[in-house]
Amino acid sequence: MRSTGTIKTLIVDDSPLVRSILTRVLDGVKDIEVVGGAKDPYEAREMIINYRPDVILLDIEMPRMDGITFLRKLMEHYPVPVIMCSSVAPHNSRNALEAIEIGAVDVVAKPTAGGSSALRQLAEDLTEKIRAAAVAMPSRPRINIPQTSDPVSFCAAGLDPAKYLVAIGASTGGTEAIRAVLQNVPPDFPPVVMVQHMPEGFTQSFAERLNGLSVLQVTEAVDGDILVPGRAFLARGNIQMRVVNRAGQWRISYGSSEPVNRHCPSVDVLFDSVAAQIGARAVGVLLTGMGADGARGLLNMRQAGAYTVAQNQASCVVYGMPKVAVDLGAVQQQCSPPEVARIVLQALRTKPKARIPAKV
Repeated sequence: MRSTGTIKTLIVDDSPLVRSILTRVLDGVKDIEVVGGAKDPYEAREMIINYRPDVILLDIEMPRMDGITFLRKLMEHYPVPVIMCSSVAPHNSRNALEAIEIGAVDVVAKPTAGGSSALRQLAEDLTEKIRAAAVAMPSRPRINIPQTSDPVSFCAAGLDPAKYLVAIGASTGGTEAIRAVLQNVPPDFPPVVMVQHMPEGFTQSFAERLNGLSVLQVTEAVDGDILVPGRAFLARGNIQMRVVNRAGQWRISYGSSEPVNRHCPSVDVLFDSVAAQIGARAVGVLLTGMGADGARGLLNMRQAGAYTVAQNQASCVVYGMPKVAVDLGAVQQQCSPPEVARIVLQALRTKPKARIPAKV
């Protein structure tokens, strides 16, 4: 993990146009230096030896060797932070998620338009993701699940899951953190709403992947969805998601496509709506990620009476958003992702009367 100096970045993509666009949008970013552009993994191997890059932008579909195969070799021999650069076609988005399982830290949508607005947005996204990757843990933190005798279900604990809601926010490293959370929940878990910073077009594949790994029914959220126990709802890319109360039912509501904290969807937007609509019957969970999105919203949730949790530093790929939340006084407990379900159940059973910090 590096934390200072210029971030040496290598681009690996078989398209000369894509290599040119990515190099151009990063030109002028003072703390990022594109040290080379390789057309395939074999050429990239020589550049890695010569330049020792801090971050690699890696295409998925390339001749001679595909990006997934090359990533496996990188993780074994040169575990440098890798950002997958993929088109949003369904099979490519699934491959990108597989790459994150293997060890890539993030994914960015391959540029499809050359307009100034699109290129400016691409530059902002790439810059943030490269900076986050540069400070990411060099290998995924090992997460141990502690043994516990706590009840494994809400009903067994005497709780009605329909009376509660769990809101989760994450960024860099969050896909695997969310997976670890949802793989360790009971089937009668309260409804879950989630924001993961991810390009438009990738969220449906991510929801489908989670659905195959969790006892919960996990879907990409649809406007108007009713929030019920046993289900988890993932925000779509490029639109803000909120929770609203309509006729006594908690529902999903989509709104603006304007970024908040440079993100759309934004964790703060979701958490603020949960604070306003659900209050003390909510639990907020802020997972790994660069920046501060979600920290202020988590504080608002705590001030509204919700119980608040942040991922601990030892298990984070990037201890950014959780740290900001801790520093704000927004967090009541820190834990690793597999522990979240136990912590949520325990907190709602005991309903601790923690002092709520004043607004800042």
